[in-house]
Amino acid sequence: MGVAIDFEAEGLLDGLSEEAAREARLELLRTLEREGFTLDELRRAAGEDRLALLPVERVLEAEGPRHTLREVAEASGLELSFLEEARRALGDPAVDPDARVLTDEELELARHARTLLDAGLDEESFFELIRVMSHSLDSIASALVATLGQALLHPGDTERDLGLRYAESLRMLAPLAGPALELILSRRLREQIRDAVIGRAELESGRLPGAQEVFVAFVDIVGFTELGEQVPADELGAVVRDFELRVEAAVEPPVRLVKTIGDAAMLVSHEPDPLLDTVLNLIDASSRDPRELVLRGGIAAGEALQRAGDWYGRPVNLASRLTSFARRGSVVATGEVRKAARGEYRWSFAGNRRFKGVTGEVAVNRVRAAPPGGQPSP
Repeated sequence: MGVAIDFEAEGLLDGLSEEAAREARLELLRTLEREGFTLDELRRAAGEDRLALLPVERVLEAEGPRHTLREVAEASGLELSFLEEARRALGDPAVDPDARVLTDEELELARHARTLLDAGLDEESFFELIRVMSHSLDSIASALVATLGQALLHPGDTERDLGLRYAESLRMLAPLAGPALELILSRRLREQIRDAVIGRAELESGRLPGAQEVFVAFVDIVGFTELGEQVPADELGAVVRDFELRVEAAVEPPVRLVKTIGDAAMLVSHEPDPLLDTVLNLIDASSRDPRELVLRGGIAAGEALQRAGDWYGRPVNLASRLTSFARRGSVVATGEVRKAARGEYRWSFAGNRRFKGVTGEVAVNRVRAAPPGGQPSP
């Protein structure tokens, strides 16, 4: 049996003057030593102020044999250059092709990639897919960590208390996260496929259309720039998060939240009325409550190209410009949206306008929900 580490002599208690803090650090170090962490690992973690994270890292770190990138390439039948590009798309750091640092999980991922390529997915599309998935899962991971932090952080916690509590929670929650994400993804895929209308031309060509007719909306916070000059950064972050949560709660299929960009959110739908209703409800709720930030919105229609989870084209640019044009607490839309709408709305023509980056004049219309029992405008 090895000799116990003298943590004080090794300087791992330096900087802790209070007795309670020293005792908590010492207990954490002894726990980590029993779990097999080496002195070098403890020194490095202490220097980076992440001793409390070591139990969490041990839970998250895959166990088992290690492989080199070159071995993974040979075992999966993929080119080494492909795996290097895939790691960049995932946001993983570059590794020496002969360093034995990759886990069985990474080998399994490579084999899945090989299966997707064999099924007909080209390499560039695969990299785009990986980038989108990595970005989206990063957001999910951030939400999970924020939620866990709120639930697990107790007043008076020591670093040992928090580190071990996080580790134990991850041991229980991690096995549940994978199946939950798989179920949610399956549901979203079914919804997307239902909305993909495949006609004769698509059947004959064997391809879904590139550009699709869609309705695009942006909603943003009025006066956000001025607000940023008045409140601290942490409070501003809470404002943005509250805005995101409100938009997420308001969106239901067939409307989809494409992305949030700071103080703005982008929504799309293949049907005009659900998108109009969603945007109008958001703006109306913000205008009625004096405690809420006031929103505004802009809606456009036309052909746009969906790529890597985002949308590009004239209606996207135009909806963004319309939102900047809209008055506080109001919604404006193009003439195409007005013609396509079938619900009861009150429209008023705001003139033909020109917008930067958009070709030609645009017929701009203000739109409001028709009052209960009222008559829609023509």
